[in-house]
Amino acid sequence: MQSYTIGQAARLLGVSPDTARRWADAGRIATHRDDGGRRVVDGRDLAAFSVELARAGTAEEDTPYTSARNAFPGIVTAIKLGDVAAQVEIQAGPHRLVSLLTREAVEELGLEVGMEATARVKSTNVHIDRT
Repeated sequence: MQSYTIGQAARLLGVSPDTARRWADAGRIATHRDDGGRRVVDGRDLAAFSVELARAGTAEEDTPYTSARNAFPGIVTAIKLGDVAAQVEIQAGPHRLVSLLTREAVEELGLEVGMEATARVKSTNVHIDRT
């Protein structure tokens, strides 16, 4: 079974290594020491915790009601406006998402670099690569 260091786990969860360490110290994430003495998290435990963390995040009162399940809250990092189309980039934790939409939609939403936004992904095809 694959194990992850605290730093790797933090990157996958989209939090700082300090946050992941605090969660481990509090017993929220089960860890053990590897042969090199590093604190690691088993892959299955990390997967279960990430699902638990996502479910806990959806309980917030300000979460809009939507059928879209793949929501990536983040910060707008770039906007490129054309005459008709626009490209918006959002950094959501370790994920960079790029969306092509109309210029009119960007203007109606009042999007600007540095503001919070949520990218919602809906697709009939999702490809997964093993790393």
